Amino acid sequence: MRISMIGSGYVGLVSGACFSEFGIDVTCVDKDAAKIDRLNTGEIPIFEPGLDQLVDTNVRAGRLRFTTDLRAAVGDADAVFIAVGTPNRRGDGHADLTYVYAAAEEIAEALQGYTAVVMKSTVPVGTGRKVEGIIRRLRPDAEFDVVSNPEFLREGAAIGDFMRPDRVIIGTDSERAREVMRRLYRPLYLIETPILFTSIETAELTKYAANGFLATKITFINEIADLCEKVGADVQDVARGIGLDGRIGSKFLHAGPGFGGSCFPKDTLAMVRTAEEYGAPLRIVEAVVKINDQRKAAMADRVTAACGGSVEGKTISVLGLTFKPNTDDMRDAPSLKIVPALQSGGATIRAYDPEGMPEARKLLRDVVWCDDAYSTVENADAVVIITEWNEFRLLDLERIKNLMTQPVMVDMRNIYKPAEMAAAGFDYVSIGRPFGDKI
Repeated sequence: MRISMIGSGYVGLVSGACFSEFGIDVTCVDKDAAKIDRLNTGEIPIFEPGLDQLVDTNVRAGRLRFTTDLRAAVGDADAVFIAVGTPNRRGDGHADLTYVYAAAEEIAEALQGYTAVVMKSTVPVGTGRKVEGIIRRLRPDAEFDVVSNPEFLREGAAIGDFMRPDRVIIGTDSERAREVMRRLYRPLYLIETPILFTSIETAELTKYAANGFLATKITFINEIADLCEKVGADVQDVARGIGLDGRIGSKFLHAGPGFGGSCFPKDTLAMVRTAEEYGAPLRIVEAVVKINDQRKAAMADRVTAACGGSVEGKTISVLGLTFKPNTDDMRDAPSLKIVPALQSGGATIRAYDPEGMPEARKLLRDVVWCDDAYSTVENADAVVIITEWNEFRLLDLERIKNLMTQPVMVDMRNIYKPAEMAAAGFDYVSIGRPFGDKI
């Protein structure tokens, strides 16, 4: 089989590389000639564990290629995936579908023979039908069906998520398109992955509903963490206690500074706007969006309080800038709210992230960029852990304390134990846990 992937960003590149690993002939297309040139020379423009090796293996095998020529890529494809960006539209928060519709128009002109046009981008309900209408208007003679096949890839674990997914959602009204998708995902049938066939609208909404629910779990445990601090409870034990309930589950019950990344902030807001448009408001998701935004801003206040009520003239060391570990993605990262707020309070920021600094440099100003955790904490009045990279989990605490001016640590990911930090002589602040208690 042959497929083309329109858009070679995070979703398109990972999906294309994984499909090629299935033995499918894949062409990834992008308008960004510089990105395609980098890919053709073996340079991966994003950080995702294992992706560089996967791409290299399949390029060498002749199953994966990169081009700016959409017409050539689409012409002989059995399926064409649309995997372009759908950012929030400025001003109203709706998903901006400009790139999706532009891709649909270009695909329409290039279609030859029967093709399944598959929506991989995250789009509001009704987008698939609109894409079908665009192609039908421009090419009434074309043989095609539109399919919704949303992605459920976690950054930092995307290859495993694609190869061993919890489920695959395929939305289409056409048996012919279903057969194409069955052939594409045949390797997953062999490991008995649940594959759910639905209508296009159901598949589109399933993606948003999943992200909205997961964002709600994160926001819920963050609010429980605030309550734990008031009553002297431990949020990690609370999370374990409720997570052992099979109806709830333990995933996404980790208290922290709020969610970020390319999906949850964008998709929850777009979901709220879509619901408003259809007259079925989602009050819970509206609250999640508001609370999460407020939480990121409030995290800087925790650092200020740990520093005695003011960061004026103080040096704050920041460990971790990306929205989560094992990615270089800075989109809507909590650090983008926390760092400027501390700077506004008069602090000097020294920062280090294992993978995110090239992107962070574009977004944060007047930061002293460091080469590792230990150089970052030199002469610092406080160290703040924002992202839980593995290399921050076993720091030499004695060395850290000796390098700092004041032994103050604000751990926004709860990767250390309060009792351990007390014994090491730190003034330690975490999320939703009493200081000094035995954990």
